[in-house]
Amino acid sequence: MLSIFKKKEVNTVVCSDDEFVAVANGTLVPLENVSDPAFASKMMGDGIAIELSEGTICAPCNGTLDVAYPTGHAFGITRNDGVEMIIHIGVNTVESNGKGFEVLASQGQTVKAGDPLVKVDLKSLSKKYDMVTMLIVTDPNEKEISFIDCQEVKKGQIISK
Repeated sequence: MLSIFKKKEVNTVVCSDDEFVAVANGTLVPLENVSDPAFASKMMGDGIAIELSEGTICAPCNGTLDVAYPTGHAFGITRNDGVEMIIHIGVNTVESNGKGFEVLASQGQTVKAGDPLVKVDLKSLSKKYDMVTMLIVTDPNEKEISFIDCQEVKKGQIISK
């Protein structure tokens, strides 16, 4: 009845155009430790992974959402300084055909670090899939990219160093 008075979730994250933030609450893990050999071997690029403890995945940086798969399992973003990356949610989750994913952002959209991209039903998807989520830098645009040591992180926390 008084839903107009409910507070709207605000995702204010302050980071510069050359930083990355955690896409969700969880624990950072080395990319080499993920169960998908293509990501673990860094075939697509270097990066970091996060074992999710909650299901809203947010933009890791300020930039443009170049690719938003309709299935909600992956997103491609170009940071404002030209660095390109993908966020891949789970291993083999493309097989779910979008079930368990509620896409919140549109391809071509300008995003700020912390903007919600997709809600993931972790409870149902984790019954069938490894839900580790990868942040892969596919084109560093001649920049040195490195991440903090693996640890527990909060959504919006700066994870680049």
